[in-house]
Amino acid sequence: MILVFGSINVDLVARVATIPGPGKTVLAPSYDRHFGGKGANQAVAAARLAAPGRVAMAACVGDDGFGRELIDNLVANGAAADLIRFGTTPTGCAFITVDAQAENAITVASGANLEPKAADVPEALLTSGTTLVLQMEVPFAQSLALAQRVRQAGGRVVWNCAPVPDGFGAADASALLGASDVLIVNEHEAADIAAILGQPEAGIAGLIRGTTTSCVVTAGAEGAFAYTPAGETFHVAAPRIEPVDTTGAGDTFVGALAVALDEGLSLAQALDLGCRAAALACLAPGAQTGMPHREKM
Repeated sequence: MILVFGSINVDLVARVATIPGPGKTVLAPSYDRHFGGKGANQAVAAARLAAPGRVAMAACVGDDGFGRELIDNLVANGAAADLIRFGTTPTGCAFITVDAQAENAITVASGANLEPKAADVPEALLTSGTTLVLQMEVPFAQSLALAQRVRQAGGRVVWNCAPVPDGFGAADASALLGASDVLIVNEHEAADIAAILGQPEAGIAGLIRGTTTSCVVTAGAEGAFAYTPAGETFHVAAPRIEPVDTTGAGDTFVGALAVALDEGLSLAQALDLGCRAAALACLAPGAQTGMPHREKM
């Protein structure tokens, strides 16, 4: 099974002529509401591509209307939500202002996303057949503890180190690498991790040397690259498309790659599925709207 442990948000998006500065107020004619959070996005992407009943999400929402809607959305998309619990704080929410030039300003209230615990996941679900998917929008210590439990059970850990948080130190980065089977980053995140580890010139191959971790670097329209500890390198080109909205493409890639690996496909084949799914996700607005179903691949 694929178990996603991570964030789940409601995104509130207002479109304005200009983003207000300090002390300023602007009026928007309306706002859009989207389901989001990197964890939930990746769970939806995986559930749309995996066999029925193969994807579950562990997370925390507030005991409020937003939280219940988010749970319903996951279930409607085929992800089990039995491991989502109600916390003591409101559901996570992102407040997004977009101006006429498509620039944006985003404030994220983490809320219940600060409350997930590794202990929320029962031991019986952690086996050699478990593929755990992680990101960086819930407390790192809890993600790390769960990753270590999955590795001890013989399962697989796919860790999307996004975003790289402020204050993330060398010990944290080393622990993350040591607890991951596959690390997924974009080019900027790869550079950030190399700098944190004090090896800015080492490159990905240098970072994973001596580990058991493969690294996948996403590169937008250029596709994705994979590097293994054995020195192998793979590149898969992205399909050529005219994108409508790239929001959620990276999360779609992560979910698709996890599905491919869970099905026993090779890393190169997983990159291919990830690139094709991410391209299709760019053909509709919103993070989850365009995420493809397997029959459309």
